[in-house]
Amino acid sequence: MTPTTTNPQETVEALFALYAAHGGDDYIGEPVSQLEHMWQAAALAKAEGYDDEVVLAAFFHDLGHLCAHDAASMDGFGAVDHERLGADYLRARGFSERLAALVESHVLAKRYLTHKYPEYLRRLSPASQATLAFQGGVMSAAEAAAFEHNPDAATIVRLREWDDQAKEAHRPVGPLDSLKYMALQHLLNQ
Repeated sequence: MTPTTTNPQETVEALFALYAAHGGDDYIGEPVSQLEHMWQAAALAKAEGYDDEVVLAAFFHDLGHLCAHDAASMDGFGAVDHERLGADYLRARGFSERLAALVESHVLAKRYLTHKYPEYLRRLSPASQATLAFQGGVMSAAEAAAFEHNPDAATIVRLREWDDQAKEAHRPVGPLDSLKYMALQHLLNQ
């Protein structure tokens, strides 16, 4: 896919404008906003010492809800195929394939974990349980085996775990400048 702009600074500004416009929106029945959720996921990745590409993937993992704000809904629980929509948005703007694939795979990780650990399904929030049916449901054994062969499978599962944890109410969002800088440096290095 050809990037929609060749200016990395403009790309970052447009991307973060989505967070300014829609980040305060309700995060599909959870006690946090879209921005709070994604910022918390990125903060968890950064606290664990992951590289910038993974930290950005954690921040962008639900971008599809923002960039496809008017897309088909999962009965009020966000955009259908938000993981693919967000990944395609990032690919079209010059972000790495690995970063886009991590974003695209966080729903697969939910499906995988519900297959591998049946108790995981019971631990999901009501909103995550409701969206699972729209997202393909629990993985089959064959799908799980294929998922386990992905060289980034462990990172994708970790990303999903941050997604599950990043729902802490009343936790202030930190400054976005470091994430903007990280995104800009990422684009400049592509």
